[in-house]
Order: sequence, then C-alpha cells, then structure tokens
Amino acid sequence: MTERILANRYRLIEKIGMGGMAIVYRAVDLRTGHNVAVKVLRPEYNEDREFISRFQREAEAASKMTHHNIVNLLDVGMDGENRYLVMEYVQGKTLKAVIQERGKLSAPLACQIAIRILSALEHAHRNGIVHRDIKPQNILVHEDGHIKVADFGIARIADSATLTHGDNVMGSVHYFSPEQARGEGATAASDIYSTGIVLYEMLTGRVPYDGDNPVAVAMQHLHAAPAPIQSISPDVPPSVVRVCMRAMEKNPAARYQTAREMAADLRAALEERGAEPVQMPENELDVRQPKPQVTTERTGNTGQRKKVNSKASQRRRVRILTDVLIALAVLTGLFFGGKAIVERTISKVSVPDIMGMNIDEAVKVLKQAGLNETHKFMANDEAEKNVVFKQNPEGSMDAHKGDTVILLVSSGPVPYEMPDVTGMTADEATKLLSEKKMNITRDRAASSEVEKGKVISQIPAAGDMVTRDDPVTLTVSGGSTTVPSLADKTLEEAEELLARQNLTLQPGLKYQSTEEYEQHGLIASSLPEAENRVAEETPVQLTIWRHPVAATVANLNIRLKSSDQQTKVRITIQAEGSNTVIETRTYTFDPHDARQIEETIYLPDRRTYTCTVYDGDTQTEQKTLVAE
Repeated sequence: MTERILANRYRLIEKIGMGGMAIVYRAVDLRTGHNVAVKVLRPEYNEDREFISRFQREAEAASKMTHHNIVNLLDVGMDGENRYLVMEYVQGKTLKAVIQERGKLSAPLACQIAIRILSALEHAHRNGIVHRDIKPQNILVHEDGHIKVADFGIARIADSATLTHGDNVMGSVHYFSPEQARGEGATAASDIYSTGIVLYEMLTGRVPYDGDNPVAVAMQHLHAAPAPIQSISPDVPPSVVRVCMRAMEKNPAARYQTAREMAADLRAALEERGAEPVQMPENELDVRQPKPQVTTERTGNTGQRKKVNSKASQRRRVRILTDVLIALAVLTGLFFGGKAIVERTISKVSVPDIMGMNIDEAVKVLKQAGLNETHKFMANDEAEKNVVFKQNPEGSMDAHKGDTVILLVSSGPVPYEMPDVTGMTADEATKLLSEKKMNITRDRAASSEVEKGKVISQIPAAGDMVTRDDPVTLTVSGGSTTVPSLADKTLEEAEELLARQNLTLQPGLKYQSTEEYEQHGLIASSLPEAENRVAEETPVQLTIWRHPVAATVANLNIRLKSSDQQTKVRITIQAEGSNTVIETRTYTFDPHDARQIEETIYLPDRRTYTCTVYDGDTQTEQKTLVAE
C-alpha cells in the first residue's frame, strides 16, 4: 500500500511495523506536511467482526487519553474497505531495540524509563483503560529521549492458538501476567506485572522467563521464580530490586495496587533514600471444621433413643440443595440468555449521521438513539470549533443500543509554526501563506538594504505557533527614493518631478486659501514632506493654493436615464495626459428621482480636464470641462 493516499490526505511512505491485526505505516499528512503513523487493519480482517471490534476498541481507548507519554490519536476513519487509525509519529526506536543494542541499562536510566511508563499507565487506568500488552516492543524511545507507550486498547487472546502465531505474540508471552497465562481477564495489576518484567529486562538485559515454546514460558510465569537480579547485575541497588520484585509478584494482591505507588517507590530508590516499599499484609484465612452434630432417633416401639452422626444426612441435604441451585442457574441462564438474544436482535439501530453538528447537539442525538459516545477534541482546519468532523461508526451503519460511537471534535484550526518568508518576494510569500488560507496584509517600507519587492519583516515572527485565523502582516521593500521639493511648483511640474523619483500623485487634491494672487494654483505643501526617504511608488498628497478671485471653475451638467432602483453614480476628474484623478464625487439616487447632476468644479489650472461618469461600475459617458 506504500505510496497510496488514504482519505485524500495521508500519503503512505513506508511500512514501519506489523502486528497480529494491523500494519503500521509512516505517512505524510498532506494538509500539515507532518509525519504521522497510520495503522491499517489487515485486509483479511475487514469482514471479521471480532477484529473490527478490537480495532474499534483501540480507537475508543485512544480517544479517551491525551498524555505526553502516550502515542496520541490524531484521526480515525475508513477509506473504502480500509479501516485506519492515525497516531502521532515517533522518530526513534523501540525500547526492545535499545536493550538489544546496549545489553542492559543503568539502574537510574531504567528507573526513569519505568517511571514514564507508569505515568502513562496511571493516566490510562484513571480513564478505565487497561493496556494488556506492556512490553519493550510497545515502548517507543524518541530520538530526543522522550518515552511513548503505544498500542493501547488491543485485547489479546492468550489461548494456545494465539500463543503459536508469530514473533509479535511470542514477545507478548514473555511479559504477560500469571492471571493472563491462566486465561483470566487482565487488570491494572496485570499492567504493573508487565512493567516489572520490562524493568527486570532493562536492569539485566534479558527476560526473567524463557523457554523452547510459549506454553513453557507461560508455565514459568505461573510457578517459577526468576533469577535474582543482583546475580546478573550486582550494581543494581537493593531498593530498586525490591520494587521490581514486588511488581512481579504472582499474586495480584501482593503487587503495587496503582502505577503511581510503584512510581513513587522508584523515585525514592533514585533519590537513594533507601525507602522500603510498603509491604502488603498477607490474608489470613481462619478455616475451622464444624463439630459433628448429634441428634437422637427413636427405633421401633422400645422408645430407645440413639445418638446418630448426622454427616450423611447433611451430605444428602447439600446434594439436594446443590441440584436445586444448579437447576435454577440453568433456568435463569436460559431465560436471561434468551432474553439477551431477543434484546440484541430487536435493539438494532441505525447510527445517526452527526457530522457537522455541535458536540452538545451530537451527544443528545446519540443519546436519543440509545447509543453511547466518547469524543476527543482535535485541531481541524475544515470544521468550526466544537463541531464534529468525524465519527466511527459512520452515519447509517448498523449498531446496537448501548454501543459506543467515537467522535472527533474540532478544537479550532490546526496550529503550526509560522514559516520564515523574509527575503522572499512578496508574491512568493503570499502564495505560500495563501495555501494555508491565512489572512495576509502587505505594508510597504523604504529600504536601501533589501531588494525592492522582497519581504523585509513579518508578523507573526518565524517559528511562532499560528493558525489560519491569525492575521499576517508582511512588510515589503519598496526600494528607496526621496520626496522632491515641490513648493511653488505648478501641478503639472509637480507630477513630472514625482515621476522622476518613482513616486505617484495621491488621487484627490487638497486646497488652501491664500490672499496672494500670484500663489494661486501653485503647490502649498506635500505629504510626505520634501527630503523624506520613502518607498518607491509612494503616493504623495498635494495641497494647492487657491485665490477666491483667480480660481478656475467649470460648470458640470449631466442628465442620466431614470431608474426604478436605487443607484450610485460616481464621477472622476483628471487632466488630459495625466494618470492622476484630482477629484472623485459620488451621488446616490433613489427610485424615480430626477437623475441630474449640476455642479461647479474648481480646477487647479487651465489645462483641459475630462469628467468620466460611472453608473455603478459601468462607464456611461465622458465630458470635457471648459474653464471659465
């Protein structure tokens, strides 16, 4: 399946692991560019209800947990017939590989790793999850030293058939608990036993129990004592040995009762406090045989009373009572078994399609359908915050009342590191950020050091964690030029000087009154002011002197077609041969208004000016303004 793309999102790159029920691939999330681990149910089990149920339980278990020492669930779904889980990818190796490379680990390092395993188990056990398969192959050591526990929630069947299937389950036999070897259900205490086995292997470089076949190994878990740790590794402190051996007690009641308790003793051992693990009191059973009861019995007509031992009659009464209880149990089993079959048959429901619903609404819908739910919040760019973006089973699939539906709920957009776009052209940076659907604003700034058109700086800074909702401001180099001195120049002269400096004229002139007749029509000021260094193509705002007597005006008279809709009309005025609009005016006409414009327009000089009329966005006519 390598190089295949699952769900139009995950490109499978290479196979990195195989288990009894699934194949694990390293993949690339095409949306984020990150490496992920994709676990795909083996094709031969796509129709096997037992394996589908196990796969579903793993997803359900993973969805309940978020912990820094656990390989966290990122996504779950189906692609055609392929069921898959997406987990975080851990760049590194398994603890088994580390032990094989190094032979054995120092006591402080082994204790630190065990404490992190126990931290993960404490979180899992508080969430009602029992791992069932703690072993070094399921402990991942990141290349930066972080410890991650993998493969939560997969139920292992410890029967003879399972014990003979492949190296993966063979590995499990060396680490599972005596109660699992007996075929009993695994508990939190079973995980602690397995952790003790892993700690033993880290300290000694070998497993405590080994044999020619899995059954022989299982029998040793039940009856044999491991070789003393200090006979293999004499430098291991006695306090660490005591913790390890207590975790490996064959009686679950004699082990640590919580992962936290075992971790606390390991910490005490690391701190060399010599803390003695708390000893569990042995259960004392007071077994006493009752004395035989003595009864009297009349025989014949003699009236003679005999003492008769009643043991035989007691046994008869016990047999009768036992037969009655067995009969009742059988009848009860038939009744409730039949009832369960009937209820299972009539309790079928179609899973509601709750994709796109708010999580609160989705929970109500599932509850009304008689289904349970478990949900996990996860960043998602396609769904609004608190909205369900994936469910398993999918909508319309068959289920039974009481089944659990796994929901992935958006916690908001996916966070990622802001890329460094400084030095890129503005277009390159905009393209890159637009692919992430970010809201981009460009500012221009003068710069003689950075090439024109390239990004000088960015907000947010490179490396900051951002989402697509965060606004981005790019400051782009506009090159560098100087605003010329424009005072007392005509408008035409000012346009020419600005063009020489690669500057433009800001549309819309401003006017300032003057009593000096000679100043009329000349430049009063500019903004930015003269001699300022600015980016090329910066628009310069001009203010022109205006004398009330010398003012040049033109009369504008425009008639427009009538309309039964409200419309906006815009006019622009600019000199012939100039690219600058010196004035823009907008008029709003209600339905059936007389659509006529009569205006007196002030002109900055006696050049020929053109008025262009736009009805909405459509140009309707042009008029030449005649100065009076």
